[in-house]
Amino acid sequence: MNPFLELRNSAEFARLRAVSAELGKNPLQVQGPGGNTSLKKNGRMWIKASGTWLAEADDRDIMVPVDADRFCAALNTGDESAEHTASFLATVEGAPELHSSIETSVHAILDRPVVLHTHCVATIAVAARTDAEEIVRNKLAGLDAVFIPYFKPGLDLARGIMERTTAETKVLILGNHGLVATGATVIEASQRIYEVSRRLEPVAIASGAEPVSDWQSSLEGSGWIAAPFPTTQSVAFDDQLLALANGNSLYPDHVVFLGPGCVVANDAETVVEAAARGSMARSERKLVICPGKGVAVPETANAATLTLVRAFGDVLVRVDPGAQLERLTDEQEDELINWDAEKLRQALNKAESEQA
Repeated sequence: MNPFLELRNSAEFARLRAVSAELGKNPLQVQGPGGNTSLKKNGRMWIKASGTWLAEADDRDIMVPVDADRFCAALNTGDESAEHTASFLATVEGAPELHSSIETSVHAILDRPVVLHTHCVATIAVAARTDAEEIVRNKLAGLDAVFIPYFKPGLDLARGIMERTTAETKVLILGNHGLVATGATVIEASQRIYEVSRRLEPVAIASGAEPVSDWQSSLEGSGWIAAPFPTTQSVAFDDQLLALANGNSLYPDHVVFLGPGCVVANDAETVVEAAARGSMARSERKLVICPGKGVAVPETANAATLTLVRAFGDVLVRVDPGAQLERLTDEQEDELINWDAEKLRQALNKAESEQA
């Protein structure tokens, strides 16, 4: 039997699909088409396709075959073909005709059969701090965890990981990005995901809030609605959370789905006016915070965008109020906005949503 087919027909692949779906349905771990999982054996790898949702892993075929050994060889020799993950897709009967994940290189270079990558909100709340490396060392002691400073997702990140990990590394905390756990089995890797999340989850988080009713009514016909998540709404009513929100983005998917940062409205501004002002300088922003009133998002926001709207609040309520944050720079945000690979992921996700 074809080795790729043998791997896809294995009990371990079935477990990967089940755990992928479980993680994908947990908004504290994965938001929309974010995150990715993989299983490999003898240089063959199945990995989540770009633009697909892990939450659907149990219901539809979202895994694509990749020649991981050939990919690693290209990475190690500096072969320019490594820039194009599609070059390493394998031809396998019955495999979906989808693009491999942006993070294919990260999964290929990690030398364990199972790799799980999530955008765990408790992890991001730590990974965006200037003292993240120290926190990882202290709170994740005994887990063979390593902190990786921010790199652009994809090939840059894979190279950064190669420079900073050893054969003993089992857990990676990605600066301003998320969590990677590896394992000999799916169960082992998933246990590491949940153990890291448990250790990094704060003892207490800010409670949610509801938008002011008159303000919410004023949005009718404006093209904007109140964000439908209490944790996100709480940002408008808490000075410490507002201070954390008011600045450059903390992680890539915020930039990709919501635009860079957010807009904090002035007292006299409507949401429409604030959004127009905030989007003139660099790129459209899909979050407008009106202090003491509420948080607004475009009424056209799709399901993927809304998952990142929720994550915005879920991350911020988990950040220590006294923490110093390492934000993405203007250059890093612009790099993500103009990145062809992310534009492709957006297009693929849109197409997937329209077919659903």
